[in-house]
Amino acid sequence: MSTEEHVWRAHVVRRLRERNRKECDNFKEIIEQNNRLIDHVAQLKADNLKISVENEQLRNAVSTGGTGSNVAIATLEKKLLSQQEELTELHKRKGENSQMIVDLNQKVEQQRIIISEKEHSLVEQQTNNNRLRAEVQLLHSSLEELKKLNNTMLDEHTALQLAFSSLEEKMRGVQDENRRLLERLMQYKSKDADKLNEENESIIRKRLPSIFRKRSAKLKRDLEDAVREPSSSSNTASSPGAASLQRNSSPAQFVGGLIGDEDFDEAAINGAMEAIGLDDNEYISARFTAGGDIAENSRASIDTLKATGYLGQANPTKILMKFEAHENESHAVRWSPVERMVATGGADRKVKLWDIGKNSTEPRAVLSGSSAGINSVDFDSTGAYILGTSNDYGARVWTVMDNRLRHTLTGHSGKVMAAKYVQEPIKVVTGSHDRTLKIWDLRSIACIETKFAGSSCNDLVTTDSLGSTIISGHYDKKIRFWDIRTEKQADDVLMPAKITSLDLSKDCNYLICSVRDDTIKLLDLRKNQVISTFTNEHFKISCDFARASFNSSGLKIACGSADGAIYIWNVNGFLEATLKGHSTAVNAVSWSPNNNMLASVGKNKRCTIYSES
Repeated sequence: MSTEEHVWRAHVVRRLRERNRKECDNFKEIIEQNNRLIDHVAQLKADNLKISVENEQLRNAVSTGGTGSNVAIATLEKKLLSQQEELTELHKRKGENSQMIVDLNQKVEQQRIIISEKEHSLVEQQTNNNRLRAEVQLLHSSLEELKKLNNTMLDEHTALQLAFSSLEEKMRGVQDENRRLLERLMQYKSKDADKLNEENESIIRKRLPSIFRKRSAKLKRDLEDAVREPSSSSNTASSPGAASLQRNSSPAQFVGGLIGDEDFDEAAINGAMEAIGLDDNEYISARFTAGGDIAENSRASIDTLKATGYLGQANPTKILMKFEAHENESHAVRWSPVERMVATGGADRKVKLWDIGKNSTEPRAVLSGSSAGINSVDFDSTGAYILGTSNDYGARVWTVMDNRLRHTLTGHSGKVMAAKYVQEPIKVVTGSHDRTLKIWDLRSIACIETKFAGSSCNDLVTTDSLGSTIISGHYDKKIRFWDIRTEKQADDVLMPAKITSLDLSKDCNYLICSVRDDTIKLLDLRKNQVISTFTNEHFKISCDFARASFNSSGLKIACGSADGAIYIWNVNGFLEATLKGHSTAVNAVSWSPNNNMLASVGKNKRCTIYSES
């Protein structure tokens, strides 16, 4: 007998026993009681028949007569009486048993109803079980299809990874070639600039002695005349030199008259500028206005002077203050727009305010509330509020006057790297590593708009006081432009490496972008094009959030380096100064908006303030 047949027979036997148990056990006691009653009735019938026979015999005996028979009759009557009582008792018990049978029949009906319900439930459960088995089978088939699809996707991913590796290798080769070509181009430009400088210097050296004597004597005579006769406007106006020195004319007219002459020289320019009180920035502006009438060799000479910083604003070279700003690494620094005050933020979770005007190395205020390191700080245009971002996924607003925490903006799922005011003082925009930009309404302390950039944001700026355009720099090497009035995104500008910081010129026409390939790009926002690149063989961007900065006139650019130096370029691309003041990498720099001072912070916890020598 096979195993399957044995299992089948055992199953049948088990089911029959289960059926007998369910159908017979409930009635077993009733059946036993009924059988006992039937046996007892049969016994009573036999006894009754026996007594009837004996009664008949006794009657026969009575009919024949005799004394002994009277005694027997009395005995039999007594016995008959007892038997009748016993029969009565039996009838009574029979009634009780009948009532018990009725009750048991009712219980049997109830059990049948319960069994019927159980059977109905069993049928439903079997149906549900069959349905679930079908679903499991369907899910198994779906799982097999998903496994096949997953294998296909893995194969495609492997193929794409190989293609990506190949393309990345080609890209590295192209980048290396581009770097070599760029270096060669820079060398050629440097040679051209050196050659042009040599030509200009040779021209100046040839013409300097005679021009210097001629122009100096002329300016001296004019100044002496002006001092002797201050009230004689007619005599002063009649002198050609004095006419050139009239400050009532526009700077462009004055500079055009000064350098339009072929005999202008460096000493003459300085003397004339001092005589009329014309500063360097006004001279540069007037120079470009009047430049259309200048000869080509004069244009080259002025450009050379400007490139060396001679005609521009002097560079800050003296260390005015140096103090330990934070307990750990310092990440951010920003000047107040209205006071000689600097705000710094560091890894010790604090924003500190420093009063530079009083040369105090003790903080004016310590702004707390952040639970992680500070990444950036910024003032509003009035200097009344300070905005800080943190690694705890939030941004905070403090008031400068009472140093109180006013607002806490939480909603990002990554560290917040930058924040700026838009539509002051009611809105703020924040950029985070969670690949989003959020615009916050400070009146309701709520996020009113989220812009999905698709890449981590390292820095952002706004183009005007209304904040109509937001410019953000991202990890994926792109500068993105967002117009919050139309909710449209302008074309992105792709950089050669990931972007660490952005800064706008005061007129909002130019943007500098520090890039992780150790360069700083200058963009003309009117064309959305890179117009200049600033670099140096020793200049290295220190970290992914290193901050570069425009000065107040927009003519100079400063950025810290990993070697602890601060490099200052003019907008023409020439490196004007290298400031030494840090022993470790510099993370951020900031120009003062009101004077020619520069603040910097770095990994060595210190903040350094530079001023003019």
